[in-house]
Amino acid sequence: MPKTAFTVLEPDCRSSAVVFASPHSACDYPEWFVRRSLLNAHSIRSSEDAFVDRLFEAAPLHGAPFLKAGAPRAFLDLNRSVDELDPALIKGVRKVGHNPRVASGLGVIPRVVANGRPIYSGKLSLEEANRRIDSYWRPYHARLQQLLNESIDMFGRAVLIDCHSMPNEALDSMAHAGRTRPDIVLGDRFGASSDSEIVDLIEDAFLGAGLNITRNTPFAGAYVTQHYGRPSRKQHAVQIEINRSLYMDEARIEPRSDFAEFQNLLATVIGKIAEIGRPGQRLAAE
Repeated sequence: MPKTAFTVLEPDCRSSAVVFASPHSACDYPEWFVRRSLLNAHSIRSSEDAFVDRLFEAAPLHGAPFLKAGAPRAFLDLNRSVDELDPALIKGVRKVGHNPRVASGLGVIPRVVANGRPIYSGKLSLEEANRRIDSYWRPYHARLQQLLNESIDMFGRAVLIDCHSMPNEALDSMAHAGRTRPDIVLGDRFGASSDSEIVDLIEDAFLGAGLNITRNTPFAGAYVTQHYGRPSRKQHAVQIEINRSLYMDEARIEPRSDFAEFQNLLATVIGKIAEIGRPGQRLAAE
């Protein structure tokens, strides 16, 4: 089994209401899991947000905690609800309504990785699915909510930055339509998961670094932003998707030679985002 459910990088002094989290960057694949899979050790990583944990590791230097998943996405998807169980993969699960994520094989226990490639040759037991959920999903989300509660207690609000990466090919439809491929996609579920002023400030931080931004297209946010984004309770959630081509060789799953330069650029952005959560930062809605 993956060694840990999560790791938290804590700042020496918690000075921001912002909490950074990366649910898809873990790469601790147990040998038995890879052996059991139809995929090899390289291709099973294709859905992973590789190196996103490294890109955001500067967060504690700016007074904000950073929560990192311990279980890989192909093993368990932390950006799904526990009830998004796939009857095509898990024995004893009945289909209830239509969930496009589950139907495509991307439930809480994924059936496929990128490009629809199957992970398993057969089905899993419900007991195994529940064991993964109890061992990794529940501890990660319990810690995430704890961090948000701490921000609310300390600063009167919490701002969750849900950190992800997107394959460059996911933006092909935008390019074919004559639109510029974005470097960053901000997702706030079309305004439902965060006050717009917070999203404006996050966008300004990326624009100041010379990056192209779009909102909610093609990614508006999934379970994490939907579940934790509660602006009426002073708990905001914004998903950040970074174009992988900016910092990695997607085919080899290796950092680009200029990875450190992009990492430093992003560290400046992280600092500006952390400023949003400083006690002196007052939002119009507050």
